[in-house]
Amino acid sequence: MAAKNLDLRQDFPILNQKVNDEQLVYLDNAATAQRPTAVTDSLVHFYQTDNANVHRGVHTLAERATEDYENARRKVQRFINAAEPEEVIFTKGTTDGLNLVASTYGEANIQAGDEIVISIMEHHSNLIPWQQLAIKKHATLKYIGLTADGELDMADAAEKITDKTKIVAIAHASNVMGVINPLAELAKLAHQHGAIIVGDGAQAVPHLAVDVQALDVDFYAFSGHKMMGPTGIGALYGKRALLEAMPPYQFGGEMIDFVHQQDSTWAQLPYKFEAGTQNIAGAVGLGTAVDYLTHVGMANVEAHEQAIVDYLLPKLVADPDLEVYGPHDPAKHTGVIAFNVKGIHPHDIATALDMEGVAVRAGHHCAQPLMTYLGLVATARASFYLYNTQQDADRLLVALAETKEFFNHGAVKA
Repeated sequence: MAAKNLDLRQDFPILNQKVNDEQLVYLDNAATAQRPTAVTDSLVHFYQTDNANVHRGVHTLAERATEDYENARRKVQRFINAAEPEEVIFTKGTTDGLNLVASTYGEANIQAGDEIVISIMEHHSNLIPWQQLAIKKHATLKYIGLTADGELDMADAAEKITDKTKIVAIAHASNVMGVINPLAELAKLAHQHGAIIVGDGAQAVPHLAVDVQALDVDFYAFSGHKMMGPTGIGALYGKRALLEAMPPYQFGGEMIDFVHQQDSTWAQLPYKFEAGTQNIAGAVGLGTAVDYLTHVGMANVEAHEQAIVDYLLPKLVADPDLEVYGPHDPAKHTGVIAFNVKGIHPHDIATALDMEGVAVRAGHHCAQPLMTYLGLVATARASFYLYNTQQDADRLLVALAETKEFFNHGAVKA
């Protein structure tokens, strides 16, 4: 599918700068995205015109702030096609949302001898909460492996998910392998065995159209900062029946109905899970990011990124000095591309690329069990978003060639 020509760089002032005397090429979008002017302007506007605490006042500013906050919730609801706004809980981000589920639903429902199933490609945020829950509850944590080309092994999933399984938690898209996992198929498999499924949407929601009802996930968490919203804000989707049955995650103001001296009752959804003063401005900014993505169109975002992958991935795979992880077929690969250059440490690669103005990430990408599974310590990782271009891909290729030349022959760029 041909991509719509997205010429959006003028909306991102941070990209209009030089790094080490070279024009910046930002390819660390899997870690965090940049923000368009519309998002930063919405934060300034909120603080300068509407700033007040929500749900607690009858004065005009409080009413305006509450409407801004709840309107942002409705935007998120529509963006992921949740059935109702009450199924959207504002959180600090994906990590917070996943911990919420593990600490509430998991704490109440996991017993000794139960099984929790995740994949070996999980980010630590979707691994450690389940690992620690399994340790605490004397449950068993099982890992789904990968196929030879780095995709989720669905035959292994069918063996690992059994009638003992109570929770399946899987990344919708991998932050290392560059694959989109078949979440709807996994949800069907989990439900057939009476388990619930939790989706980590951190790398999916910013890049493709997500419909939580079509996926039939029970919970789904994602972060604002990876989809051009502010940091410190995200959302957790949960099916109403599950959320209503779950105990609160934290206690304090906002999440109560009535407080007696010896006990308390809890507010209705979604406020039961939003204790204290939330990141109100962050929610407003997230709503603006949703508006921006909706205006561009998620089909256009996906097609634009796919066109870059179609162009770049074969060139990286063809380089005999590079090892590219995940599928080598561009049709199966997202805009997250992890690679290593033979004989050069990935941290050295990232440092050298930065000297050329190209920002990539290097390390274990919060996926140490995956690195161990692959026999690696770390990789370099380039990750693309809607404001990146084919020219950015070319800059990466040129910078890699110059980096290899430098390390192999000690040449220095003139």
